[in-house]
Amino acid sequence: MSKGNNAFDLLAKVLIIGDSGVGKTCLLLRFCENSFTTSHLATIGIDFKMKTIEVEGKRVKVQIWDTAGQDRFKTITQTYYRGAMGIILAYAVNDRESFQNIENWMKQIKEHASEDVCKILVGNKSDMPDRCIEYEEGKRLADSYGIQFFETSAKDCRNVNDAFYEVAREIKGKAALKNGPTPQTNGGSSGGAQLKKDDKPSGKDSKCC
Repeated sequence: MSKGNNAFDLLAKVLIIGDSGVGKTCLLLRFCENSFTTSHLATIGIDFKMKTIEVEGKRVKVQIWDTAGQDRFKTITQTYYRGAMGIILAYAVNDRESFQNIENWMKQIKEHASEDVCKILVGNKSDMPDRCIEYEEGKRLADSYGIQFFETSAKDCRNVNDAFYEVAREIKGKAALKNGPTPQTNGGSSGGAQLKKDDKPSGKDSKCC
């Protein structure tokens, strides 16, 4: 495999979904650019960025799609579920409605996404003093779906990297199980085929950006 900056072992398409205003774009910008602003416009339809990270010795190029949360854009975003390998469901800890609507977003995933897509739940804006969703409530919801849970703050960079790395680890693990070992052992660039079946998330914390 080439040693250039564009070399990677696995390409992972990840969606960030959730109601408008929960901070999906802020999470994307914090992870990809280590930046935060409160002045950006609402996402219109779809936007995406890419970042290559190292996950347990493999270079994973994460293609992150930021979807508009407004109802009028749902017909647009539905097509982007196809081919998604990971989905981050986001709500804001100070917005009860966005938390309750996670159930609706899960229904959309079931209807439009692959059955084995990796999912995690993120409670964003944990820096806000007016929270109405406690950590335990978010954790219970995630547990009910059998998925990982993180409370994040795009403003403070709290657990943002951890959340993205976790979904990348899960994608990597499923790619390993799906592809299995191959005769190609001399450092080929075939992506998931190079991953071992027994690779599991390490659970190690990732430092911010």
